[in-house]
Amino acid sequence: MFAAQKIAQGGHQVIILNRDIKPGGLAEYGIYPTKDKMKIGLRKQFAKVLSLPNVHYFGHVPVSTQAAVSIADLQQFGPSAIVFAIGAQGTKKLGLPGEEVTGVYAAKDFVYSYNLLPPFTSRDFSTGKRVAIVGMGNVMVDIARWLLIDAPVKTAEEVVVVARRGPFEAKFDKKEFDYIEEFLDRRAFDEELRRIQPQLSAIGQDISKLAEETFPVLATPATEHPEGKARLRFRFLCSPQAIHADSEGRIDQLTVAENVLLERDGSIACKATDKFAALDVDTMIFAIGDVADPAVGLPYSRDSYVINPDQTDPKRAAYELFDPQSCKVLDGMYAVGWARKASDGLVGIARHDAEVGAVHVLKYMETAPESNFGAAEVQKFLERKGLQVVTKPDLESLARAEEKQAQKLGALWFKFAEDNAMLAAIESEKANAVSV
Repeated sequence: MFAAQKIAQGGHQVIILNRDIKPGGLAEYGIYPTKDKMKIGLRKQFAKVLSLPNVHYFGHVPVSTQAAVSIADLQQFGPSAIVFAIGAQGTKKLGLPGEEVTGVYAAKDFVYSYNLLPPFTSRDFSTGKRVAIVGMGNVMVDIARWLLIDAPVKTAEEVVVVARRGPFEAKFDKKEFDYIEEFLDRRAFDEELRRIQPQLSAIGQDISKLAEETFPVLATPATEHPEGKARLRFRFLCSPQAIHADSEGRIDQLTVAENVLLERDGSIACKATDKFAALDVDTMIFAIGDVADPAVGLPYSRDSYVINPDQTDPKRAAYELFDPQSCKVLDGMYAVGWARKASDGLVGIARHDAEVGAVHVLKYMETAPESNFGAAEVQKFLERKGLQVVTKPDLESLARAEEKQAQKLGALWFKFAEDNAMLAAIESEKANAVSV
């Protein structure tokens, strides 16, 4: 959306093709559900982008090698440039034995499900009593918060954070951890710190400084965890090795290797030992970052799209897509945001990256051939492909339908959880407008 705005403000016609019906990407479907002010603010900014007369929006249009529309289909129109601002939509796991069993999820998919993004809303993301979350960043905190506080049906009696490194390497923001701190089992946490103290001391980490650096809760005396209250626990210095299933095919145990910490070039790394432990869990969620989706059809290597390696102008090259087989830049094709660098920062960082990338696109377009096709031509092509395209007026109809549902339910907001429901609501609103 922000890349489109920047290019449109440069005087060019911009066509946005969005896989989802509603615009916004992670700003709409990744930010925690109760952060209403942030989402409302971003929606207002997106509305301003869509209000530009030279910005055209076609939602419900996936572009990939597996979809009705491919990159080659878009290229046949001869656009001056194509910008991929599609985020990191691939699934990142660890390739462990047993990852395919029931109850094992990627964080992105799980977050999409509770943020009501179709089709993830119709998939099974059931959780059990003991949930392992692999990773120690803000996404882990969001998922734990959902499980412990905001899930409509709370099943988790214990959430275990499995981290390859130690407590000093936690990546979450303290203000985010405040939401779930009350569930921390302090006695279990203190016991875990005693378990790993020799490894921390070996690289000069002082547990006594942990309260001021990462876990302020340690500055208060430990108390017994309230009986019947769900528990948050940490298992540090552990790398998942294998997933085991019960007789019904659901995860019931996770094997981890115990790690030691190493200091390399000023950063902390970990190394697995030959010691193993078994964690009894019935749900496991990987919160270890994201990767680009190889199915889009762009040159792909090591979990990301291939960027121009040319160092003569590294700032420009950092956004240009590159074909390693022909050793040539894909002329007029760019990646911005998480599509360029997965899991790098939050919405603000992605916005900045898109706007910087758009500057390079605008520079390229100064000498690029002028396109001679229009939005109406593209829309007809998409409809001939059998797609039910969602346009800017359709988004306005959908917003009215959601507002009516929210008022009817006495809620602050409402989202349709299925594409068909959104499309039906759009048609209903349009029919009502005609009859009035």
